Amino acid sequence: MSKPGIEAVNRDFIRYDQVEKGHTYRLAESDTDEFDTDYEIQTFDLGRYLNGNSRDRKRFAEEFGAAVQEIGFTVLTGHGVDKSLYDEMNDRTEELFTTTSLEDKMRFRARRFGSVSQGYFPIKETSDIHPDLVEGWVWCRRAFDMPQERPTGFNPEEFWPDTRYEPVFRKLTNAHERLFQPIAQAMFQGLGCDPHIYDKKLTGTNFGLRLNYYPPLGQIDHTPGAGRLLGHEDVDLFTILPASKIGGLQVWNHRSGKWVRLDAPEGSIIINTGDYMQRITNDRLPSTSHRVGRPVDGSQYDTARISFPIAVYVWEEEVLDVLPGLGKPKYQPIKAITFHTRSTSKFYGDDYAVESPVEKS
Repeated sequence: MSKPGIEAVNRDFIRYDQVEKGHTYRLAESDTDEFDTDYEIQTFDLGRYLNGNSRDRKRFAEEFGAAVQEIGFTVLTGHGVDKSLYDEMNDRTEELFTTTSLEDKMRFRARRFGSVSQGYFPIKETSDIHPDLVEGWVWCRRAFDMPQERPTGFNPEEFWPDTRYEPVFRKLTNAHERLFQPIAQAMFQGLGCDPHIYDKKLTGTNFGLRLNYYPPLGQIDHTPGAGRLLGHEDVDLFTILPASKIGGLQVWNHRSGKWVRLDAPEGSIIINTGDYMQRITNDRLPSTSHRVGRPVDGSQYDTARISFPIAVYVWEEEVLDVLPGLGKPKYQPIKAITFHTRSTSKFYGDDYAVESPVEKS
């Protein structure tokens, strides 16, 4: 795959998309970009849904669902995860990236496990089309000592440069896994669907924990066309992103055709829907474009930015089908592995895609 130039736009890669995306944006941040300073992404107290009665839950689902339908992003407080855990994850993520040698990191160079490219991504090599100024490391459920079906025994040395990190980051995955079902239930209920329709699929399901380390820009050279993290959409059901201590997250507002700066309060989590969710909701819940750019305070030049999102998937053999009650399906049933790898082959090359046909009943 040829490397795109600085003027590359998302539609240069539209043939890989498995859901409809009609807008156009440049992958790289530009001084000519317009920002929607009037739009505010809504914040909700998830405790209303986790701890409320049926009326509270219904009202929350309606409000939360409407906000997600509008832009695909919301901020949640009251989720029950202690901020001290996020502070610990921030410190341990920085420790992992700054104390592990490049030679040791490259022993875990990312490769496909099932649907997901798992392992270490060097700076400027997040993907074939993104010269991002960030180091990344992805672990799926297979890398954690968590309940799951395994074809072989669990060997943490296969995934971790230092096995002491596995129980550390497992604390984060355990804390967020408890939120998978209620967040999905609220989304589905807000659409008028059975809120429990994905309960089984989201029990012990696969996920991708991604640690991102954005070094201070004063410490690295600026590749033309590079940004901290270039514009993209997530290929998942939804992403749980604890608010970063350093700003820069920008969200595309398809109504205004401008970017929105999202600076969520510390301790909150940002939720955004991805391509899986857009597909199964018949385009009702959008997979919204976003990126990490330059914070307005200039902190990117002398301060590292750290984030640790968890992408919520389903297992590879699950079938993604439009949910009942959402109108005539725009999309045919497709196995998750086919859907995921077709979509992400734009990042990793055409030979990344895995075709696995759906068996007709």
